[in-house]
Amino acid sequence: MRGATMLTAAPYRAFWSEPTSTVDWCEANYEHTRYVAEFFNTASSVCIVAAGVLGLYWHYQYLEKRFLLCFSSVTLVGLGSMAFHGTLQFELQLLDELPMLYSAIIMVYILLENKAAPGSRRRFGLWLPLVLGLHAIFVTSLSAFTRGSLQFYLFHVSFGTLEFASLYGVYRVQRKRNDKHLSRLFRQGMAAYAVALALWLADLKLCDLLSVELPQLGIPNPQLHAAWHILVSYGFYCLLLVVAYDRLLFLGKRPRLERRLGFIPYLHADPSPRWPG
Repeated sequence: MRGATMLTAAPYRAFWSEPTSTVDWCEANYEHTRYVAEFFNTASSVCIVAAGVLGLYWHYQYLEKRFLLCFSSVTLVGLGSMAFHGTLQFELQLLDELPMLYSAIIMVYILLENKAAPGSRRRFGLWLPLVLGLHAIFVTSLSAFTRGSLQFYLFHVSFGTLEFASLYGVYRVQRKRNDKHLSRLFRQGMAAYAVALALWLADLKLCDLLSVELPQLGIPNPQLHAAWHILVSYGFYCLLLVVAYDRLLFLGKRPRLERRLGFIPYLHADPSPRWPG
């Protein structure tokens, strides 16, 4: 899966070797520096790291370990995304894609365990993490041991299935709770996520238009994949807070939704005991 902008057209001699990744996104390679293959896609990945780090920093006192694990996995996604887009090497592509799969699996676990009784380790017992762990091994093998278009499609089918199951789960959480703060946060997260998905598809399917035809008219490539990074990190962060807010309400922790800079939400609540999960 290659975009229209190829390595040989770059103004800088590449520091990294010829791309080995199974996808080359619609940004001219090595256009701004010889050390970074896709400059805007790499720089925008910082937003994914920030979503994970801020989620950890602001909520480690209030949320159970599974939520903190999910924020940690988001941080790894951002770091892997920087490595992948900076080099376009397949091994580093896996550092982006595999944490994405694990984040989605953790999100599924969070949703299924969100009504676990206070102080209990698991709602469904040991079999649920075992099943999800086996699924993680399965999807890891699909992504790591295939190449070319097959790898691209297997990864996105694996991730997309988990992703849309999680989105539906978050929708059910906010619908059942019928809380105005929760509903507003859900709409905010879903709007960002939906626009991000549209930009991701446009960047994938309209690369000739974005990278060739528009520049011929004097319009620069809008870097839609970089915009996807920004919006999807914000959207996922908000949607994870929807589930966390519902969990804190269930535990009787009286969560309060506040915002920094007017648009970045975060939660305050009574501190939780250090439960295992």
